[in-house]
Amino acid sequence: MKKLYPIAFALVLIGALNWGLVGFFKFDLVAALFGGAEALLSRIIYALVGLSGLIVIYKELVKK
Repeated sequence: MKKLYPIAFALVLIGALNWGLVGFFKFDLVAALFGGAEALLSRIIYALVGLSGLIVIYKELVKK
């Protein structure tokens, strides 16, 4: 878990930045870089960001 957490945290930051861009500017950076929101690579990144969020939440709950 010690090696996985920094990667998960970085992916959560990427997801947060992407959602910020979507919310403020209607621009999905992941979709723009990887061939659209329905592209396989984009969907994999979205899934990894979601799993990373769960890892970060779990780590924060266990830490307390």
